[in-house]
Amino acid sequence: MAQPHDHDPDHDHDHPHSAVHDQHAGEERRQDHGQEHSHGHGHNHASHASERVLLRAFVLIASFTLVEFVGGWLTNSLTLIADAGHMLLDATALGLAWYAARLSGRTDNHQLSYGYHRFQVLAAFVNGLTLAALVFWIVLEAIHRLGNPEPMIVLPTLAIAIVGLLVNIAVWRMLHGTESSMNVQAAAMHVIGDMLGSAAAITAATIVYFTGWLYADPLLAAIIAMVLARGAWRIIRDSAHILLEGVPTGVNVREIRDALVTSVPDVLEVHHVHAWSLTPEKPLLTLHANLALGADVSGATSLMKKILQDRFGINHSTIQVEHGPCPDHTD
Repeated sequence: MAQPHDHDPDHDHDHPHSAVHDQHAGEERRQDHGQEHSHGHGHNHASHASERVLLRAFVLIASFTLVEFVGGWLTNSLTLIADAGHMLLDATALGLAWYAARLSGRTDNHQLSYGYHRFQVLAAFVNGLTLAALVFWIVLEAIHRLGNPEPMIVLPTLAIAIVGLLVNIAVWRMLHGTESSMNVQAAAMHVIGDMLGSAAAITAATIVYFTGWLYADPLLAAIIAMVLARGAWRIIRDSAHILLEGVPTGVNVREIRDALVTSVPDVLEVHHVHAWSLTPEKPLLTLHANLALGADVSGATSLMKKILQDRFGINHSTIQVEHGPCPDHTD
C-alpha cells in the first residue's frame, strides 16, 4: 500500500502526517532553526539593503529623466529625448524591482502558498518585454532620423549626456553591490543600456560639433539596439522558462532518477520526477519512489533528500513513497 510522503517546500503546517513525515519534518525544523540563528539575520539584512539601494537608484534615475526630457526639448536633441525615454523605462524597471524585492519578503498566505518569490520573476519578465519594446522603438527612430536628420544645439546636449552617463554609472555601481537576483539583473540591464545611450549621445554630439554630420546619431542608435536586443532576449527567455515551470538550469531529471536508484539500496524505481523553481535560486522537486517491502522508509527518504541536496543543490523536495503499483497512472 502506498505511503504518501509530502513535504511543503517552504514551511510546515500543524496537521496530521505520517510518522515518517513527522520524523523527517522534525529534523528539518531543527536544521532550519539552527540556520535561522546563523544565517537569518544576515539574509534579512542583505534583503533590506538591496531594497534601499533599489529605491535610491529609482529616485536618482527618475529625477534625471526629467532633466533629460527638458534638456532635449530645449536643445532640439532627439538623442537626449530618446535617452530620456530610455531612462524613464529604467526608472520603471527599478521601481518594479524595488516593489518586487519588498513583496518577496512577505510570508505565504492562503492564496499564495509559496509566498511572493515568483513576483521577482514576473517583474524580470516585464522588464525584459519593456527592453524589447525599447529596442523596437530605437530601430524605428533610427530609420526615421536617417531619412530626416535635424540640427541640434550641441554643447548643452553634450553636457547633459555626460552628466547622464555619470548618473547611470553611479546607479550601476549601486546595483552591482546588491544581491544577485534575476530581478536586480534585469534592472541593471536597463541601466547598462542607458549607459550605452548616454555614451552614444556624447559621441553623436561630439561628431556633429566637429563635422556637422547629423547621421552619426541614428547610426549609433542602431548599434545600441543590437546590443540591447541580446540582453532583452536573455531576460525574456530565462524568466519565461521559470514561469512555464521549466526544469532549472543544471538539473538533469534522468541523472537524479539514476542516482537515487543506484545510491539508495531500498529504492527499486523512481518515476513522476518533476523539477521546477520559484526563482533561479530556489529549485524544487517532486518524485515518486517505489521501495522494497520491509524497507526502512524513514532512512531511505532521508538518504534521498541528502543526495538531492548534496549532489544536485535541491534543498526542497517532496517524495511520495510507494510499495507496488503507482496509484497515479498519469503525470
